[in-house]
Amino acid sequence: MLHEVPQNPPTLGADLRALRKARGLTLTDMAEALERSVGWLSQVERDKSEPTISDLRQIAQVLDVPMSMLFGQSSAPAHEQGYIVRAGARRPMGGSDEGLIEELLSPDLTDDFEMVHSTFAPRSEMQMPATRPTQEVGYVVEGKLNLRIGTQEFSVGPGDSFRIRGEEYHWSNPHDEPCVAIWVIAPPVY
Repeated sequence: MLHEVPQNPPTLGADLRALRKARGLTLTDMAEALERSVGWLSQVERDKSEPTISDLRQIAQVLDVPMSMLFGQSSAPAHEQGYIVRAGARRPMGGSDEGLIEELLSPDLTDDFEMVHSTFAPRSEMQMPATRPTQEVGYVVEGKLNLRIGTQEFSVGPGDSFRIRGEEYHWSNPHDEPCVAIWVIAPPVY
């Protein structure tokens, strides 16, 4: 009889490595940006060394992610880690300064993609258009959202989905109700 070998739950080191690679940074690039040794960074990514809060703050800045993304690896019971993300245990991502609140639906950042739960506040708008080296598909659960992808403009609502492939995009929610969307992004960017 075959027995499944239990996988180790994802770790802070695994998430840091995934984020670094998603940004196209080598160990050397990242170590230089942090003014630390490649050996130290390698040990952090392999969970052989634990970074301080100051280190994490600097790492978050270099990777352009909020500090909150670097926490939360062990909030699930041991048997659920790496498999289940409970509604109340999602990791927040980014700030809400534009009226966008995002939470990670994926258990970690070690897959080839990530799933994100996005809530766009009423009367909110992206401040500057963005371009990311990703492929993204979004699905609107509730509310309405205006999108500009490349030079084309769209209005999407419940049940609609859309795709962005490395193109410049911009969103706005000029409506009185929030818009909730689920995004799949490859490779992970948070």
